[in-house]
Amino acid sequence: MLEELNRVLWGPLGVGLLGAAGLWLTVRTGWFQLRQARLWLGQTLGALLAGSPELDRQGGDSISPLQSLCTALGATIGAGSVLGVGAAIASGGPGAVFWMWVMALFGMMTAYAENLLGLAYRRRQGGMWQGGPMYYLSEGLGARPGCKALGRALAGLFAGLCVLASLGMGNLSQVNAMAAALQGAFGTPPPLTGAVVALATGVLLWRGLKGVAAAAGRLVPLMAAFYLAGALLVVGLHAARLPAALEAIVRGAFGLRAAGGGLMGYGVWTAVRWGFARGCFSSEAGLGSSAIASGSASTPEPVQQGMWGMFQVFVSTFVVCTLTALAILTAGLVDLDTGRVAFSAPVEQLAGAAFASAFGPLGPVFLGVTVALFAWSSILGWSQYGAACWTYLLGPDSLWIYKLVFLALTAAGACADFTLALALADAVNGLMMLPNLAGLFALSGEVARRTRLYLEEKRTAP
Repeated sequence: MLEELNRVLWGPLGVGLLGAAGLWLTVRTGWFQLRQARLWLGQTLGALLAGSPELDRQGGDSISPLQSLCTALGATIGAGSVLGVGAAIASGGPGAVFWMWVMALFGMMTAYAENLLGLAYRRRQGGMWQGGPMYYLSEGLGARPGCKALGRALAGLFAGLCVLASLGMGNLSQVNAMAAALQGAFGTPPPLTGAVVALATGVLLWRGLKGVAAAAGRLVPLMAAFYLAGALLVVGLHAARLPAALEAIVRGAFGLRAAGGGLMGYGVWTAVRWGFARGCFSSEAGLGSSAIASGSASTPEPVQQGMWGMFQVFVSTFVVCTLTALAILTAGLVDLDTGRVAFSAPVEQLAGAAFASAFGPLGPVFLGVTVALFAWSSILGWSQYGAACWTYLLGPDSLWIYKLVFLALTAAGACADFTLALALADAVNGLMMLPNLAGLFALSGEVARRTRLYLEEKRTAP
């Protein structure tokens, strides 16, 4: 039953809905991610490189734009950003990477709309600004004639599903991957991993959003730099294979013949399916989760916050996942003529084998540390998504119940087999996107209007 539901949600129907939403928002905003690339890159990457003081500005009821970005990125770049890319290549061939890029290109506009609306419709809860799909569904969609009850129902549905997703995908699956990685790298007993992670998470969780955001603001840049440096080293050491790897990505995407005449071992649809799925998973664009972090940011302009949503997809997919894929493809683990994996171990170990090709025995250690950091940052981010949705549904007074349940599952998730629970989490995650996408389609006109007004103000500004 769950497998069938997941096949529907994460098969052609779900992936098609996500792609359609991204394409629709792209058209409504005039291909903003391409035609205004200089603008949004300047507002995000340019501000980061220049060390803009605005990035660290926060109030007593908000977190800084940089903390919001790092909280959302930390939640997004989980263990799947490393391990999942290998699975996509093994299942869909090198061509899956190309379609991952295509999906992410349109996913940038989905994330843009989510983050824009998340800031535009935020409300004060428990002394802090709170935003997310539950607010733009109830206050935005719900304000349409005859849609008040529908908006509130979809908002409640999203919030309930997000709480469950935070306990499953955002917690159980992450700590389970972390425990396996640390056990493989250092022999760390899973119960010890669970206890330490639960304790460290609990300290920050009880400090609230500001505590988690402050930790994410320090952890995420360091872990990203650590991983990207390692991935660049792998690609650099195998630079001679880079042209062939890029060629295999393009050929695999369209099922073209290799120079030697052999066909790629995967059909075009297989590459499309796995590439689109990884493009969805790697950025979480369409789930609405990152809009929750955006709603607490001190950014004054919703369009600017939308640009940070685009940047999140850019980093998670076009940078992290792409470098992971190139590390695997250049390390000699995949036959670049046929696209078949020339590796007998489980596909989850593809990334580890790629790093071992550069670091030798230290490869598994590097990967273990990376997966642990990525997984913990994801746990921290999702703990706040779940807390925000719990607060929306039941108010702040009972939030301690959610925190205790979350930490108990963190400790247990490291040392137990939650196959059924994780399958349920995948289903909940897929269901969570449905009310969010309904809101995005309904409010796409507002997204386009706000974007147009912002660009007009930019053009007429002295």
